[in-house]
Amino acid sequence: MKYFTTLKSDEIDSIAIGGFDGMHLGHMALVKRLTHKGVILVIDKGFSNLTPHDNRCEYVKNGCIFLNLMDIKNLTSDEFVKLLESEFKNLKEIVVGYDFRYGVDRKGDIKTLKNQFNGKVNVIKELKIDNISVHSGAIRDHISSKNIKKANQLLGRAYLIESNTIKGQGIGKKELVATINLDKSDYLLPSDGVYASRTQVKDRWYKSVTFVGVRISCDGKSAVETHLIDEDIEFLPSSVRVEFNSFIRENRKFDSLNDLKKQIQIDIKKASYDSK
Repeated sequence: MKYFTTLKSDEIDSIAIGGFDGMHLGHMALVKRLTHKGVILVIDKGFSNLTPHDNRCEYVKNGCIFLNLMDIKNLTSDEFVKLLESEFKNLKEIVVGYDFRYGVDRKGDIKTLKNQFNGKVNVIKELKIDNISVHSGAIRDHISSKNIKKANQLLGRAYLIESNTIKGQGIGKKELVATINLDKSDYLLPSDGVYASRTQVKDRWYKSVTFVGVRISCDGKSAVETHLIDEDIEFLPSSVRVEFNSFIRENRKFDSLNDLKKQIQIDIKKASYDSK
């Protein structure tokens, strides 16, 4: 197990178990049931693109612990529970979702867990919003289809990506507007288009407009770039965070850079209204 918490294993008295890709409202319902010495136990499948890696720990007071799925995939349900009790000597409570399964061939279920674990099993009911079950798959679908507002509703927050910055083509600041260019990250990117957003540079958040897609009016290259509205920073930060608030328009080709610049000004006005 990989620990991303200041708690020692024998201090932990409650754990919430799951994949936790998204840290959405359904996941946070589990987190809220933890004790003050509780952590989330992330069953890491090696793929997560809504909240990759240990970014999930930011949403939990005491952080998190990672357990690689490949290391436990051959354990029976009883062996898995014994592993938990061996690792966490003071474990009194396990929090899981309504559809939790575990052990070889996912044979273990809620009833099995209650029989095998010598402590309290706290089961969180299915959470629905507008009759939509809150889960990571639905959120991915909404992000990919540019329905950012619905994705954010299921997340309970603005969808956020974090990325290192890279040097851009140099046209923006000279001919259009200054932008911060993002490297491709492990996060799921929204589909091509222009979005109202907020961008964090160091400890400060700025209203911004963010482009995702191929720069078909310029160099024809794929890019993710964000413009800070009414701000001009003199340095290029090594990394930034971008929150997506709403979809503004599709990506399209303009006949000239001047036409593109006019449209960008329209985008900025729209983003200024939509970005909070």
